[in-house]
Amino acid sequence: MRKTHSLELTPIGVINSPYKNMGDVPHQGYKSEELSQIEVFREFEEGLKDIEGFSHIIVIYWFNKSQGYHLLVKTPWDDSLHGLFTTRSPHRPCPLGLTIVELVAREKNILRVKGLDAVDGTPLLDIKPYVTSIDERAVIKPGWFEGKLGKERS
Repeated sequence: MRKTHSLELTPIGVINSPYKNMGDVPHQGYKSEELSQIEVFREFEEGLKDIEGFSHIIVIYWFNKSQGYHLLVKTPWDDSLHGLFTTRSPHRPCPLGLTIVELVAREKNILRVKGLDAVDGTPLLDIKPYVTSIDERAVIKPGWFEGKLGKERS
């Protein structure tokens, strides 16, 4: 029998992006030159100390517009069904989003970033620095994505 636990997540801010609905969001934000703003709530602003020294940050957020999910999904890259947990779909049992963005500027509690793939008003859950020597892996297997990236269907 599966034991379930209750979680309480407290947003630390909000994402302000040019994407007003889910259909506007690019499949992969890193390809976009659009700028977004991450507003970190004032009570958490001190936690941004020294963030200016990083070129990229990891942003974790809640897909608050996500409604339901399917365990088998089609992706923008092909017509085959794939297991949900082998995709980047925002429709998930626990709809967490995670992306690496370029940090363009900081103005007090506001971070200007490039490459974010979230709808305007998305709750921000956490920020971590992207550190190449910790986060990058030299040898990876892209699974079913092999040969498909860059060939999105419209």
